[in-house]
Amino acid sequence: MSSSFGQVFRIHTFGESHGGGVGVIIDGCPPRIAVSQEQIQHELDRRRPGQSEIVTPRKEADIAEILSGLQDGVTLGSPIAIVVRNTDQRPGAYDEMAAKYRPSHADYTYDAKYGIRSASGGGRASARETISRVAAAAVARQVLDSIHPGIEVLAWVKSIQELNADVDPETVTAETIESNIVRTGDPAMVEPMIERIKTIRGDGNSVGGVIECVIRNCPPGLGEPIFDKLEADLAKAMLSLPATKGFEIGSGFSGTLLTGREHNDAFRMIDGKVRTLTNRSGGIQGGISNGEHIVFRVAFKPTATIMSNQETVTSDGANTELQGRGRHDACVLPRAVPIVEAMATLVLTDHLLRQRAIQPIF
Repeated sequence: MSSSFGQVFRIHTFGESHGGGVGVIIDGCPPRIAVSQEQIQHELDRRRPGQSEIVTPRKEADIAEILSGLQDGVTLGSPIAIVVRNTDQRPGAYDEMAAKYRPSHADYTYDAKYGIRSASGGGRASARETISRVAAAAVARQVLDSIHPGIEVLAWVKSIQELNADVDPETVTAETIESNIVRTGDPAMVEPMIERIKTIRGDGNSVGGVIECVIRNCPPGLGEPIFDKLEADLAKAMLSLPATKGFEIGSGFSGTLLTGREHNDAFRMIDGKVRTLTNRSGGIQGGISNGEHIVFRVAFKPTATIMSNQETVTSDGANTELQGRGRHDACVLPRAVPIVEAMATLVLTDHLLRQRAIQPIF
């Protein structure tokens, strides 16, 4: 099973949703980097369950334990191991799912591939696995701050169904995003989005939407043609997340409606730097960052587990019905915001270290 990500700053995640815990091993982290456990915990708190009235009520403190790789708060250059124990497992809520495949989940496909699966909470297919990514990215964030300070990674809920937030990637702040439980950057859309999630949850249903992300102050030159283009690695990172169904960068699909004359980003010298007058490229050209803001969007489907009867089949091949059990988000987007930021941070850190390997003064 592929559970590793990255080339130089490489992570390997482990653990199941209702097992003893989940965690990550980070290899390739430079030595002598100050790492704050409080910063790791802060990021885990942003994605943990039970944090607001519109997310799953599962009660997990998600306390990070650093087992190796640090001495007196400084990295040693050796592998860093972090584990988060599961404390609120309820595998009994999934007894029925052991014999019945949940629609739009990974139950059937895991059986088809491995001939065995962890029925409780989806095992490795559970969004609880993303704890490992967030913990690793919190370390990566501190590496970025040390070797190339000033890079910002901010994500927010752009839309929930047809409710669209009006957010300017140039000016949106973390304070605005974190000031509301939906994590949107548009104050006018906070209450409509909250009400939509509550209404859908009350009906035993779920909704999806789009998360937008901006990377500001990224230096030009990051990205490895041909197959490790920066946007290709960002796309892989985002589409590796549970419930994702689409990725677009810059003008994305809307760019297909323009002509080349309309779409091209003209170059100009501004304050002694090569800049573009527009940013339909989304900050990446030829797979390499050009110094402009990197802006991309990730589509998330409605949560697969809903509290309504659905048609399905058993592992023995019999037609049946199944109603969702357990504790689940009616909309994954508010908790997915820090996870999108985490994956973008991991990609940036890996590519920055790769670039430093061939251009040490970078």
